[in-house]
This record gives sequence, C-alpha cells and structure tokens, in this order.
Amino acid sequence: MGCALDAELVRPERLSNSSAPHQVRSTIVSILGLGLSSALALTPAQAQSYQCSPPSGLSAPAESRPASEPRRAKPITGYTLALSWSPEFCRSRKASPRDKTQCSGEDGSFAFILHGLWPETRGPGYPQWCASTKPLPPAVVKRNFCIMPSTKMMAHEWAKHGTCMTKRPETYFRVSRIMFHAVRFPDMDRLSRKPLTAGQFRNAFAAANDGVMPEMVRLKVNARGWLQEVRLCLGGNFRPQRCPAYMRAVKADQAVKIWRGG
Repeated sequence: MGCALDAELVRPERLSNSSAPHQVRSTIVSILGLGLSSALALTPAQAQSYQCSPPSGLSAPAESRPASEPRRAKPITGYTLALSWSPEFCRSRKASPRDKTQCSGEDGSFAFILHGLWPETRGPGYPQWCASTKPLPPAVVKRNFCIMPSTKMMAHEWAKHGTCMTKRPETYFRVSRIMFHAVRFPDMDRLSRKPLTAGQFRNAFAAANDGVMPEMVRLKVNARGWLQEVRLCLGGNFRPQRCPAYMRAVKADQAVKIWRGG
C-alpha cells in the first residue's frame, strides 16, 4: 500500500520554498504498510508504556548543533525508525537525575520507546542539523512524553533529525508517533527466557509485522550482548525496505540477551 504525506515532508529538499500545508493527511493510515486501525487499538499487553503520566512543568529547551557535527542538508531517500529497549537503558540509570523521567519509575514504566525517526540519504552521510530551533511547545512535549519519556531526547531528535524533514515540530512528532504506534512488537518476555540469536530476533520482529522481512531490521547490541535498540529501515515512501549495505548488521548467529528489568 502507498501513503500520501504532507508534500513538505515527502520533499524535504524543497523546504525553503514549500507552501504545502503542514498537516499530515489522513491517508497516512497506510504508513509502514501496516493496519493502523488495529495497531492504534493497543491492548495493555501490547502497550509499550505502563501507568505513564507526564509530570507537570515539562519543558524541552532548544538544542544547538555541536561544533563537532556539521550541518548536512541532503536529499532524503529513506528513513530509519529507531526503537530503544528502555529496560536495558535504565538498567544502570534508575537513580540518575538526568534520566529520571524515563528510568525512576515515578512517571511510568517503559518497554520500547521511540528513539527517533531519522532521514537517510544515499550513503552514510545522513542529513542532520538542517535548521536552528526554538524550545518545543509544551503541548508537543506532553503529547509525546509516553513514547519518548525524555525532554532532552525530544529536543535533540527534533533539532538533529526533524529539521531536515519539516519546518514544524508538530508535524515531525505527529508522523513519528503514528509510525511508532503502527509497529507490533514480539513477546519480549517470552524471547528473554530462552537462548536467542540476532537472526531469531529479527525473524520474530518481522513475523509480528505484516510487510516486514528480517532484512529490513537492524539491531543494536552492547558489548555484553544485551539488546539496546531495534531499527526499522524505510523507503522514501515510508514503507519498509531492505536495509542498506552500509548500515552495520549484527551477525545472524550472534547471541542476543534481553533484559526484562527489575
């Protein structure tokens, strides 16, 4: 299935002279080639945040481009949907003030969260830091907190990646949110309780999502073999596609462990 998106989002290289409306059209329900009508009707077992309650007074100050990272405004040929496994991230950060909203348990308990939606180009030099930013609107921060429970991450993802896709943070986060909710996740508890390889995990992830094949999925695993992140490769039409050769892949027979939390 195809999808019709805001012309500004589909043709980001024309941001400077685009007069297209910023709102993502309703036909985005076909995004990722998955059935959003069912994906959005999450049951508690499928939800990726539990008892999530955005704290009052959230703010996401503007983030500036580091001097060590160049501005790269390039034509966009695809995207990566990056999904972080929060139990592993929070394993050693439960008492960290910097990561309090995600890891303390006071504002919710999280499984997979959205790391970001990243524009890609031909080759490894992806677009980044395309425009300066302002603090994110409080309504945007609050609405997206339960899929990205870090205001610092929100500001970073918008400044580094989102500005290369659209002029408005509302558009970037709306598309990111729809795509995150479109993904179905395998039974992580079951997978964590048996010997597992990277290939087997990719197979399980693909089996949970119509239209996704294992070669469209990349994993990030730490040096001790624990799963940190799942990355889904997407074409310029936002449909799943085979990951490019330059994107590093964990070998299929490499052992992967899943931290359940606790």
